[in-house]
Amino acid sequence: MPHDPIDQARRLVRDRFPGALAVVLAGSTVSGRATAGSDLDIAVLIPGGGETYRETLRFEGRVVELFVHTRAGLRDLFAVDLATRRAVMQSMYATGLVLVDTDGEAGRARALAETDLRQGPAALDPDTVETKRYGLTDALDDLHDATDVFERLAIAGFVLNTAADLLCDHHRAWTGSGKWLPRRLLEADPERGTTLLEAHAHLSATRNPTPLIETASAILDLVGGPLREGYRRTWHGVIESVATTR
Repeated sequence: MPHDPIDQARRLVRDRFPGALAVVLAGSTVSGRATAGSDLDIAVLIPGGGETYRETLRFEGRVVELFVHTRAGLRDLFAVDLATRRAVMQSMYATGLVLVDTDGEAGRARALAETDLRQGPAALDPDTVETKRYGLTDALDDLHDATDVFERLAIAGFVLNTAADLLCDHHRAWTGSGKWLPRRLLEADPERGTTLLEAHAHLSATRNPTPLIETASAILDLVGGPLREGYRRTWHGVIESVATTR
């Protein structure tokens, strides 16, 4: 019989963090998405004076992702997640299973997390939106013209990510990467999000880019439209990273 993941998490915490102020088990184990190989995502609040760090280990045969932090460290992590518009730690504390709650520490952290989640992320600044619009316009032109299958797939990945980010920003919704991209996208806009994801899957299966071009173009129109001829951008001070556009 495989070990119960919640019991495993409790044993790990007792062994490694006997003085923890708060411990929350989050991720697929709590959300009902867990598989036999799912890891354990555990946030651990420790007394001041300790280190804030992330650690991956194996415990009783299961991979564990530890997010260890002091009170000050947790505030810093929340601030970073607000800036990146991903709210990873906020989601862990707001939706996770509380394993340790010394003097209400987990409850206070959860209240802060829920406040951030209710307020939502700040809007992208206009220059960033403009840069993403330009990049998406260029990528859609490339996708239309691409004949190499590998180039087409690479461009399609960029189109999916950029269109999803613009759509989430349009709704002032949290974004994500990896498996969290479709989850956040569908939370932000179930109809358009589903259409975008299905169009990307259609291209991967059939090599036909038309549905993805049409869907991403509609999202582009929603946030101000394409930027092609006549577009000009003047840089002041530090040159923007090419990675923001391509």
